[in-house]
Amino acid sequence: MKNMTAIVAVVIAIALGVCAATTTGAASNAHATDVAAINTFNQHYLQAINAGDIHALSALTDADHIMIAPNRAPIEGKAANDEANGRAYQQFKIDEKWMPIETVVDGNLAYQRGTFTVTATPKAGGTARSVKGNFLRIYRRQSGGWQMTRDMFNSDEPPAPPLSSK
Repeated sequence: MKNMTAIVAVVIAIALGVCAATTTGAASNAHATDVAAINTFNQHYLQAINAGDIHALSALTDADHIMIAPNRAPIEGKAANDEANGRAYQQFKIDEKWMPIETVVDGNLAYQRGTFTVTATPKAGGTARSVKGNFLRIYRRQSGGWQMTRDMFNSDEPPAPPLSSK
């Protein structure tokens, strides 16, 4: 009887292990699919940035999108972001690249952390300026796929020296 109980316990443990592995495998596949969808989203977003396509950028951002850039107040809402992008693209040709390091998906929200490089070339002529830095982006799953809802970044450049108080 003891042997039968031990055998039943082993069979149950194996069955639970197989179920857990199957569930973990399904969750892992779903996560991989979501990460791939976010990476595809990012390709479209970068194409829009580098083409200066304000309308495509707007379509890829959530209605309550907030961008948090260094040394300025957050830009809140799709209209404010569209306006800021419009001003930037009137003055500069942008070449931006992202290198994701980590992507985490939890239901209908995801975040991605990574590094970026961006070069802004004045359209009126002048010297291009390149910046490297880090980003943290939050995405929200919508009925049509993922959209960016928060975007925060900083520069790797050292802070500017304080102004003299003369």
